[in-house]
Amino acid sequence: MDDPVPIMLIATTDATSRRILGDELRRRYGADYEVVVCDGHAHGRAVLEGLRRWNRQVALILGCYGPADRGGLDFLRRAYGFHPAAKRGVVVTWGDFASAPTVFRAVAQGYAELVIIRPERLRDEEFHGAITDALDDWHLAQGVGFEAVRLIGEVGDERTHTLRDSLSRNHIPAVFHPVGSETAERTLEGLDLRDPVLPVMVLEFTAPPIVLENPTDLEIAEAMGVTRPPPADKIFDVVVVGAGPSGLATAVYASSEGLSTMVVEGEAVGGQAGTSSLIRNYPGFSRGVSGAHLAYRSFHQAWTLGTDFLFLRKVEGLRVDGALYAVSISDGSKVHCRTVVVATGVDYRRLGIPQLEDLVGRGVFYGATVSEAPSMAGKHVCVVGGGNSAGQAVLHLARYAKKVTLLVRGPTLAASMSEYLISQLEATRNVAIRFGTAIVGARDQDGFLAAVKVAASGAGDAVPGEEIEAGGLFVLIGSMPRTSWLPETVERDPAGFLRTGGRDVSFGGSAGADRIPLALETSMPGIFAIGDVRAGSIKRVATAVGDGATVVSMLHAYLAEHPLPAASAAPGGAAAREELPR
Repeated sequence: MDDPVPIMLIATTDATSRRILGDELRRRYGADYEVVVCDGHAHGRAVLEGLRRWNRQVALILGCYGPADRGGLDFLRRAYGFHPAAKRGVVVTWGDFASAPTVFRAVAQGYAELVIIRPERLRDEEFHGAITDALDDWHLAQGVGFEAVRLIGEVGDERTHTLRDSLSRNHIPAVFHPVGSETAERTLEGLDLRDPVLPVMVLEFTAPPIVLENPTDLEIAEAMGVTRPPPADKIFDVVVVGAGPSGLATAVYASSEGLSTMVVEGEAVGGQAGTSSLIRNYPGFSRGVSGAHLAYRSFHQAWTLGTDFLFLRKVEGLRVDGALYAVSISDGSKVHCRTVVVATGVDYRRLGIPQLEDLVGRGVFYGATVSEAPSMAGKHVCVVGGGNSAGQAVLHLARYAKKVTLLVRGPTLAASMSEYLISQLEATRNVAIRFGTAIVGARDQDGFLAAVKVAASGAGDAVPGEEIEAGGLFVLIGSMPRTSWLPETVERDPAGFLRTGGRDVSFGGSAGADRIPLALETSMPGIFAIGDVRAGSIKRVATAVGDGATVVSMLHAYLAEHPLPAASAAPGGAAAREELPR
């Protein structure tokens, strides 16, 4: 028997809105969702309680707020307790501007995720755009989709966890089956794998399916065949290292303006921003946007504009090669280019506590909240950090976990987290915030995290030897720039971030020492740094995208001043440039 379809539920005392919304949703979504219309808030709560008892999935809950229904916001707030994973939307009528301050304040406090204007005509695509965006985000969070890739492995294996996270962040439809489960055993038997090296990855979309045992990233990239190294004689105008928001923005603008562009990404599109479950303050997305969706749309935009991509491969070195730069790739190849944009971003700092490091993938995670959140259902979870990434992680985990505790070393969040996130954290009932608290150890049970040991840092209230129950610990603290692959001649600040532009950066003995570096140029001519890896950057997605757009004008200026000789070609190659027929 097929699984029951997800539920879309409407509850309002406004009879007109009830009729309009019910008709619109049934007409457009009735084949794929069960649309339930309730004639009041008490009725809606009773139905949600029943659906919870029956283990039915609720994808979307709609309430109303306006002159004919003043209880919709409170209904949505209470609905969270029944189905935390469901998307909640408050429907308003066009022209009811007097209600706007109350609605916006409620959304800021976490009563709902989105505001939707009630449709007043047939085929109101703005309304349906809001609905489908919400459903898309819900499905992404559930990991629901067709099984393009089947992954079989141990639940607590770190490599299996890494692969699950990578597949999720790269928008590859994959389903994980724990070894020993019925599907896993049936699959392995059908493939005649008696004692495979786990994890096993089966590419179901190939004919016949490709089977990989404990594959490396390079083996996965080659098997999927999405991206391949360019011809040896290809010379790119720019190689972008990193496919986070800044790197993708560079690719979009550079490719659209005629520069031949290659992006190299070792993990997943989106960088740290790609792990954010909901970014509410990115301009142009009034309903918010998940980091994964924002990244995927930017990647697809750059790809359609002609950007070349190399995924699951890391850049290992950079050197001058005549009039060009040679970028060394982890697959052993080299890519030649005229300029390089470093957009590698940062890694979360490690806690450095041996007890916790031994439990990575078995209850301890660095980032990875989107892919691991569903597995935290019913558990007590801790998050370490005080920035926006930590706040977004807490709110996302709170949809699944029984309780989420945010552990903050400092005395306040005001200096490091956006006000809208702080308000939502304070309004979420199953979220607790502990200030002045540091993790000092852990306790495991059967090899999985069971509790974290904490101590007071500053004015905290932790007592010696205190433990906090934790089936999961998500660490989102600090940042370590990814710059080890760059030559030492590229200037860094004391923390390792790349210095750029102005009179504080010099080219030293490099060619071009007679000029001041451009604003985003490093101490190596033609090598630029943007986004979080740049010293002094503001750690926001919008500013990273701004860096990506800005650097392209500097690329044009540099390339104009440093034209390739007419006969130039990559070493070992015959042609300097590939030209399209005119």
